[in-house]
Amino acid sequence: MGTSTAYGGPGGDTPLIPSWLGSDPGSEPDSGQDGDPSADPDSLPAPPDKPSIPQAADPQRFSVARNNFTRFAGSGGSDRASLGRAVSGYVSTSSGGARQATQRMGASRGAGARLLGFLSDANARGMREALKEFNLDSMAGRPISEVFVALADHICPGAGTVDEGIAREAYIETIIDLADQGLAALDTFSPEQMDTVFELYATHAIEARICNDIGTKVVTMPSNVQIAHQVEKQLRDFIRGAVSDALTRARESTPNVTQTQVLSFVDSVYESAFSILKSLGDAEADQ
Repeated sequence: MGTSTAYGGPGGDTPLIPSWLGSDPGSEPDSGQDGDPSADPDSLPAPPDKPSIPQAADPQRFSVARNNFTRFAGSGGSDRASLGRAVSGYVSTSSGGARQATQRMGASRGAGARLLGFLSDANARGMREALKEFNLDSMAGRPISEVFVALADHICPGAGTVDEGIAREAYIETIIDLADQGLAALDTFSPEQMDTVFELYATHAIEARICNDIGTKVVTMPSNVQIAHQVEKQLRDFIRGAVSDALTRARESTPNVTQTQVLSFVDSVYESAFSILKSLGDAEADQ
């Protein structure tokens, strides 16, 4: 929602985990011959199996979450039980669980890791030194919102696919939110403020992923703009509460994240957030 570009949602038979996630397009299998044409064919390793095509998922797996979210939106945000069922169903049925929901975050995982890596580096070595890594040291001393605009192509490279678009638009939404959080004019920040920035990003990324998967074009939103914004805010607040709890848990086990740990840390936050969303959704549905 927000500035995210809506589309009709993925086809129902799209695999739960897209085949391109986690792939390494630059590698090629070793032929085993090392350029020796006389190598014994019988001693050569068997050719690698052809990549398997992911099995088509249940074509109806988005429908329950979509219908529940439509009921929630149609109520103007008063039907919290339908919101709970929509979010819980998205995690458990549409995505296949918290771990697979995390894998579906795709480009938002990498962008989140790059953002958190930059924030951690700036906190440890200072903004100028961190910006030198991107040849942007001239931006040191500028408000953090301007710094983030300059970093956009480094944090979120590419926007040619829906997945990349989600990552970039979540980043843009985060920059917009900096003013509301009182962070836009800073030229440095505390560890707590650093976590707030990442929390905002992860919240927007999860919200955009859910809304694009469910298919915002087929979810009926209230015609009243103020009520529609209230519906969006309730969903965002619901997600942010889960992200905040997940980040707190992750920091308890890994208070100081190194650059080599940052992607696994981000994945742990996403997975924990989806697990918490499932539990919160079930609790809302039971009320």
